[in-house]
Amino acid sequence: MPEETTTTQPTSIKDLRPKMKLEGTVTRTELYGAFVDLGLEREGMIHISRMARRRVNKVSDKLKVGDKVTVWVVNVDQENGRIGLTMVEPPEVDWSELAVGQVRKGKVVRMERYGAFVDIGAERPGLLHVKEMGRYVRNPNEVVKEGEEIEVRIIGLNPKKHQIDLSLDMGDSEPMDDDEEEPMLSPMELAFRRAQSQNAKKKSRGGKRKRRQYEEWEEIYRRTLDRA
Repeated sequence: MPEETTTTQPTSIKDLRPKMKLEGTVTRTELYGAFVDLGLEREGMIHISRMARRRVNKVSDKLKVGDKVTVWVVNVDQENGRIGLTMVEPPEVDWSELAVGQVRKGKVVRMERYGAFVDIGAERPGLLHVKEMGRYVRNPNEVVKEGEEIEVRIIGLNPKKHQIDLSLDMGDSEPMDDDEEEPMLSPMELAFRRAQSQNAKKKSRGGKRKRRQYEEWEEIYRRTLDRA
């Protein structure tokens, strides 16, 4: 007797979970989205903003009644019988799962002169800035290559701007002396490093003011590298 095959296709709205991948058929369209028959007691709805990564002007540009679609569950309201769907595959890692200090494995997906972008499974790749690759590194190609898998530490998160700042997880390193010469750094870069080091030695007083000052230094540094 042949072994019975199992399927992950749910049989009830109670079985649904966020990020679950489903197949369905478009039953009707509206200006704001499309309804999909998932074989459950209630249809799911794809909002127009979730039909593609880029802006969709009209639902009819993407879908019509009878289309077979692959969707993912966004949210489920069992009480009101509502199922939110998306045609955009969700990231492996949500923002809520990320935290400063985490060490994650990732893949270098793009190289720039100021650093490398690393895919850690989040919505967007994180930036591994050249200054977070080690002392005296001027060219990111000296440390990492596109396609390489590396371990990185999250040092900054900005969900509103969809930004993730990363650092190579290199363990503890010997602190840099303020008067130590760095022949490979430009005067602007050396001044930034010294100012950053001095700021780190002070106790945290007037946190907001110091944070704004640090952000200003960081912006100056980024603009300097961009013009280099």
